[in-house]
Amino acid sequence: MYVVYSLLLACVAILSLPWWAVQMLRLGKYRTGLGERLGFVPARLKRTKAQSIWVHAVSVGEVLAVSRLITDLQNAYPEMEIFVSTTTATGQRLARERFGESQCFFMPLDLGFAVRAYLNALQPRMLLLAETEFWPNVLHLGRKRGTAVAVVNARISDRSFPRYRRFHWFFERVLSNVDLFLTQTAADGDRLRAIGAPTERVRVSGNLKFDVRPHAATKLAEQLRSAVPKDAPVIVCGSTAEGEEEILLDAFQQVQRHFPFTVMVLAPRHPERFDKVASQIASRGFACIRRSSWTSAMSVSGGIFLLDSVGELASIYGFADIAFVGGSLVAVGGHNILEPAQFGAAIVVGPHTFNFREIVSIFEKGDAIRVTAAEHLAGQLLELLRNTPERRQLGRHAKELFEQHAGATQKTLHALGPLLGQRPQVNR
Repeated sequence: MYVVYSLLLACVAILSLPWWAVQMLRLGKYRTGLGERLGFVPARLKRTKAQSIWVHAVSVGEVLAVSRLITDLQNAYPEMEIFVSTTTATGQRLARERFGESQCFFMPLDLGFAVRAYLNALQPRMLLLAETEFWPNVLHLGRKRGTAVAVVNARISDRSFPRYRRFHWFFERVLSNVDLFLTQTAADGDRLRAIGAPTERVRVSGNLKFDVRPHAATKLAEQLRSAVPKDAPVIVCGSTAEGEEEILLDAFQQVQRHFPFTVMVLAPRHPERFDKVASQIASRGFACIRRSSWTSAMSVSGGIFLLDSVGELASIYGFADIAFVGGSLVAVGGHNILEPAQFGAAIVVGPHTFNFREIVSIFEKGDAIRVTAAEHLAGQLLELLRNTPERRQLGRHAKELFEQHAGATQKTLHALGPLLGQRPQVNR
């Protein structure tokens, strides 16, 4: 089965070469780390190790989710070196910032020769995959060489579940290579079993994102707070997707008629869209400052601050009066509402939140979020800006729920102990 899968994957890769070439030439995507993706292990990783832990986190969100777990693993198992792979360039930048360039690399393509190269170089005692990274060759070859394999913070989205079920016969065999699935919710556990995961290997440990805290390395939030007048409302719009910025700019136009000194921090999800969004802002006539050209000596008031950087959004939510979390006005499925929740910001999202269905449901039941359609967005923002007690209560409920659901990292750490053959040396 794995030979057939590898041949099909190789054929798809070859046939799609023109598309990849266009992406690299026009947008600069996928060019970074190309050699690593093809199985060429960088010299910094070519060191014989008695044992290590290989953690794979696709992009920024997954890197943030596993950051505290990685820190706790380093403290609990100091004799083991931890390596982190990512798929996206933005995830790689954040991983290197947090864990050091010598410990990070791009995930190789799921082809036997590429995966084996990294398994040989790292000699991992454990392979940890975040969320839904079910790469057949990675799982099969890892298990074949005696590496413990675990999927942490596991989830199966509404969109992917039907596809996985359709190929149940395939995934049942693939998932049999995983020693332990630690899921975000009971519903995710049920879905994993439905697509073939062995029942006895599936456990609920909670969502690691409830344990995420802003990284102390960024000073932007502190500097920006000083640059914004104390009485100026701040609306942070994070992880916005194609088609959302126009809606947000329309709403902001109406907000400024009533609150002219309001500042909108606008953070597009994908870096390749920064310039396009800047052009959209300019075409509307808004005052705009880009993060890339801003200095702490510059004041920010009555306009838009375009956050054209990676890894700084989470801390910026810390001084938001209102936080809009993107990917939810369009059918992307929404992004992580827990980043603003930890600070007690009043959270607003659009109707498309299926990627975080359980979390949004918890927050809706706890009166800790406002879900609104595009046509009602301006009205919702104005209502919250006018009604300070309601806005503060919304944020307070969000922070309380965030704190109530924390603790998944410790549950995950202890569940992984038996796979490593020992109890974690947790220092408190």
